Amino acid sequence: MSLSDPIGDMIARVKNAQARNHKKVELPSSNFKTKIADILKNEGFIKDFKINVEDKKPTLSLELKYHSGNPVISAFERVSKPGRRIFSSASGLPRINNGLGIAIISTPKGVMTDIDARKQKVGGEIICKVF
Repeated sequence: MSLSDPIGDMIARVKNAQARNHKKVELPSSNFKTKIADILKNEGFIKDFKINVEDKKPTLSLELKYHSGNPVISAFERVSKPGRRIFSSASGLPRINNGLGIAIISTPKGVMTDIDARKQKVGGEIICKVF
């Protein structure tokens, strides 16, 4: 089965798992999703992630993080969709929740947060917002 928006599927799975207070969520793996998971881990939104390779189909397992029973990720929104791509210059990158959240940006220098993209003065496609 092919998905038209695998990143949107990842976001929906994380939101659904957090709504049911699951500790882990599994989804089909890709290099792009792994980079997003790495950013979420480095920014403290998830505990950890693992790539399980079984039956030639790698799966990405995210260990979700909760603080006093509430999920750490309060909002996880897709910005640039397959039907409408959203690009921004380095100076025009959005500030998410006055700096309390992050935007994940796909740039020519790789996938990074909006803060790193501003420091490196590089723009790109705004993938999603997390806060």
